[in-house]
Amino acid sequence: MPTIRPSLVALAAALALAPPAVRAGETLEPLMDNSFLVEEAYNQEPGVVQQILTWSRDRASGAWVSSFTQEWPAPGQAHQLSYTLAFENWDPSHGGGRGLSDLLLNYRWQAVSEERVAFAPRLSLVVPTGGKSGGGSGYRGLGLQTNLAVSTTLGPRLVSHANLGATWVPSGAGGAAYLTLAAGQSFVWLVHPRFNVLLETVWTSTDRVAGGLTTREQGLTLSPGARWGVDLPHDVQVVLGLAVPLGVGPSAGDRAVFAYLSVELPFWHPADTAKN
Repeated sequence: MPTIRPSLVALAAALALAPPAVRAGETLEPLMDNSFLVEEAYNQEPGVVQQILTWSRDRASGAWVSSFTQEWPAPGQAHQLSYTLAFENWDPSHGGGRGLSDLLLNYRWQAVSEERVAFAPRLSLVVPTGGKSGGGSGYRGLGLQTNLAVSTTLGPRLVSHANLGATWVPSGAGGAAYLTLAAGQSFVWLVHPRFNVLLETVWTSTDRVAGGLTTREQGLTLSPGARWGVDLPHDVQVVLGLAVPLGVGPSAGDRAVFAYLSVELPFWHPADTAKN
């Protein structure tokens, strides 16, 4: 999709050059809930909805996947509801196809929210939106996914996120059963409150059981990246990110390009409601 690249470059330049909208005497808070591959443990604050669009392309095959996520406080920060819908173009060099992948319906609980540590477990329902047939990376079956996210402030300019999760689909693509274990670790360097550098590591192991036989596929990805943010009028925040996921170990040789766009919009103000 070559037409996307100039637009991303232009938007990145605009965000980097745009001055943050900071009121007199107000401290500029750093970006928090804008990780790429590793989930952070910060739920949406009351009155704010977040839209996240991602796009990743494999450099060797040209296959790409795009996802859209919308996160809502329910109604406060202790509970969050969200959904993620993905659209794929798989294996285009060998006559693959395009179509919807799995839909995730998510609930996340803000179990811990301290000054330096946050913990948020998530439970998701996997729905085969694209149907049980077809290719792509989706499971193509009804299942459950869970993830434990821990975020830790290590210093004034360094934050880490750790994930441990699993996905279970008893009857997916081809009638096979799937069990995926996943772990992730990231470090975020707060160069500036609105410019951060990220280093994310993700490991996955998927067991596929079909016809009494079990096959296992493992993956290990190291992904350096950066994100830019700008605060617009009316409490709107836009964040753009770019990363280069690199396969190592069992995934050696894999190369991809990853783009990220987030828009946070207020839909009501708790302070205004309290006054009434």
